[in-house]
Amino acid sequence: MRVFKGEVTALPPDKSISHRAALIGALSEGTTEITNFSAGFDNQSTLGVLKSAGITLRQEEVDGAYGRRIRKVVIESTGLWSFQPPSDPLMCNNSGSTMRMFAGILAAQPFASELIGDSSLMKRPMKRVADPLRLMGVAVQLSPSGTAPMYINGTKELKPINYRLPVPSAQVKSLVAFAALHADGESRIIEPVLSRDHTEVMLGLKSIECDGERVIVIPGRKALAAKPFFIPADPSAACFIVALGLLARGSEIIIRDVCLNPTRAAFLALLTDAGAGLTIENQRVIGGETIGDILVENHAGLEPLVIQDPQLVSFIIDEIPMLAVLSAFASGQFELHNAAELRTKESDRIDALVVNLQRLGFDCEQYPDGFIVKGRKITPSGTVVIESFDDHRIAMSFAIASKATGCPIDISDSDVVGVSFPNFFELLESLEV
Repeated sequence: MRVFKGEVTALPPDKSISHRAALIGALSEGTTEITNFSAGFDNQSTLGVLKSAGITLRQEEVDGAYGRRIRKVVIESTGLWSFQPPSDPLMCNNSGSTMRMFAGILAAQPFASELIGDSSLMKRPMKRVADPLRLMGVAVQLSPSGTAPMYINGTKELKPINYRLPVPSAQVKSLVAFAALHADGESRIIEPVLSRDHTEVMLGLKSIECDGERVIVIPGRKALAAKPFFIPADPSAACFIVALGLLARGSEIIIRDVCLNPTRAAFLALLTDAGAGLTIENQRVIGGETIGDILVENHAGLEPLVIQDPQLVSFIIDEIPMLAVLSAFASGQFELHNAAELRTKESDRIDALVVNLQRLGFDCEQYPDGFIVKGRKITPSGTVVIESFDDHRIAMSFAIASKATGCPIDISDSDVVGVSFPNFFELLESLEV
């Protein structure tokens, strides 16, 4: 059995916060400096569409903590209506976050635009984006199947909106908030189930509780002043290193400066309750976000994970692929419900996980909103080919299982990890002792 030890100081900066910092910087008056911006393909797609829509920005390398060189992004903007008509369709590549959230900004600009993506993104549902924008008076056109290309005929005369989210989605919540910043009046977003709250935190929006629901209040046409942002390490990336330490007996890894926002780090409490050896150290708050170090020590087994609470599913939606693989290998069992949203990600992640776990000999059953792993009946002989489905989280989840357990796995299109974790394989090699 392999053992992994060391200090991780080079996790990718948080994807979610990087996207939002760039978009908010483009909406703010003045110069926005974003320190430790993500180099991942998705976040670079956001910078690309901003530049194509007339925003002035630059990237540079600067000295960071632990002797590392980190990425700094500087954005110059005149405020809410600082965008220019793009000369070509705006290419979002594989980034659903880019397409969905930037649509809220483009809706308020007085010109027409088109958002496109790669073959995977062009299959993902966008009706949930179009619906609230149409209620605000924007003409949005999708393909007959409700996917991109997305044509937006923007207008400066946006109507304020009271919008109840039909599904817990931080992307849809953010696009409505970005559009509502331009509306002529106060808007409200009602969340029956709380999703990650970075947009509200970074914009300083107020929220109230009403009849058990969270209501976010967005004032319209209020100028945003530019301010600096620091991007902590991505907890969705930390999840893979946590799993590595838990699967490989005798491992001890400390992961520095991870975002511990309660809407993002719920997987840590879930694993701790299941018996994982996890300790949070050096906890503090920077820019409204809780940050800390995670110590992973494998000294005990892990109880099977059963995930069914809709609120928890919303909080751990990005970590579920790794949690499923971790639980399957550690305990032989896993169960998931109320996670139909997984079928609309970079791949149908429910199907992708089931297909690949079955190839490894696990007994699985899937249903519309989840699946169950009932045990491992056969230990494969020889190398098993795992299909990534062009999905970075699927590829990394099974790579961790292979690395930690020694199970011979060959992953198709493993380069897709660059979407969110460009140094993934190099980091794994550096931790092996």
